Amino acid sequence: MLHDLISSKKNLFNDGMHTELRAQVNRNRRVILLAGNLLTNTRSETSGISARVYKNGVYGFSSMAEYNDRAIELVLKAANDNALFMDKHVNKGKSMFGAIPYGNCKMDSIIKENEQKIYIEYIKEIDNYIVKKYPDLKSRRVLYTEDSMEKLLCTSDGYDGHTEIPRCYVYVTLNSETVSGEPIELFKAIGGFGSFENNFNDPCALFSQIDNLYEQLMQKREGIYADAGYKTVILGSDLAGMLAHEAVGHTVEADIVLGGSVAAHNLNKRVASDLVTLVDFAHTALGERAPLPVYLDDEGTPAEDAVIIKDGILTEYMNSRETANHFNMKPKGNARAYTFSDEPLIRMRNTAILPGKDRLEDIIASVDDGYYFVSTGNGQADTTGEFMFGVDMGYEIKNGKLGRAILNTTISGVAFEMLKTVDMVSDTMVWSSSGFCGKKQPMPTGMGGPALRCKVMIGGR
Repeated sequence: MLHDLISSKKNLFNDGMHTELRAQVNRNRRVILLAGNLLTNTRSETSGISARVYKNGVYGFSSMAEYNDRAIELVLKAANDNALFMDKHVNKGKSMFGAIPYGNCKMDSIIKENEQKIYIEYIKEIDNYIVKKYPDLKSRRVLYTEDSMEKLLCTSDGYDGHTEIPRCYVYVTLNSETVSGEPIELFKAIGGFGSFENNFNDPCALFSQIDNLYEQLMQKREGIYADAGYKTVILGSDLAGMLAHEAVGHTVEADIVLGGSVAAHNLNKRVASDLVTLVDFAHTALGERAPLPVYLDDEGTPAEDAVIIKDGILTEYMNSRETANHFNMKPKGNARAYTFSDEPLIRMRNTAILPGKDRLEDIIASVDDGYYFVSTGNGQADTTGEFMFGVDMGYEIKNGKLGRAILNTTISGVAFEMLKTVDMVSDTMVWSSSGFCGKKQPMPTGMGGPALRCKVMIGGR
């Protein structure tokens, strides 16, 4: 646990300049079994101190991989000097952004340390279950991964805080081949916010999910290729979450907007059907804790939900304090840094399309000829909102009933056009939070959504 050495250094902050002083430690633990063999067994920590100073539209930043009084004083001086130097030579002449009243945000510590052997023994039990029950698999992989960010923050204007975001997951990957001999695989990530003890007590609790994964793999083994073309489909929660994050979320990050994203010309305009509301949740979503709760960002802004799309209308962007001032919006805690040596960037927290009123069974029954796409392993999008997602599990729909599984395919479209075709939204949603967003620096994020009936282009074989 980080001890507070930074609060007493506020007397070194310069008047008239916004200052952020941050101590941080990132912890990572990973164990991988491949076909029963221990492939990876690692643990690491990265820690240090950083300071960022804002003056007249420019920032000075400095960091050091040490955490002591001398290091704090050195990075503060360097950040101040850098801000003064940049202001002198760039001369943007911008005013200070809006003030945030002082506050304090302190979370109870929930990061727990364990020996690596506990993780190894746990996934060995899972691997033993797989190999004994499903000996016909071509290969299998079981991975345990755990990471956390712990931060101490002091600001000259805004909230101070001590925050933690720990998470851990077990990934199970199963490999087989189709009846024609082509390799196929499916994976499942199980876990979430918290430490090992919060998520994994008994390996037996995971067995039913592994059984479901195997069943899907066997269905895919006899799968067919989807027909290419523009078709009516149902996007499952996994793909709806990917859409919310990759194809919409990045386009509405204010720094990307300033760079010319499609959202720059669509504020307060219709970008989706009136069934679509999309929110970047801070720490609480639909009455429950968000997958990766953020209570305070790294600029000292207390986190609030950002309602990006409301009933089909694009209503706001995700902001830092500086871009919020530019767009005359309220900052809501989206500026985050991954390690102590990173400057805060505008990042998503827990981005999702809200559930609607339709039952999934009714949505499936409404499709005469289409597809239900269940899961995705990858996806990409650009600043125009154009996207392409891989589909690694799905089913054909014929006359309102699920049919054969499909083999890997892709879907593509332009988000703000595709979302206008959404005409049914399921009443339940699912979150995922095991991956990293890769915008310049990694960042753990949550994403989710309900099932959506819409029209997209299918890549086919």
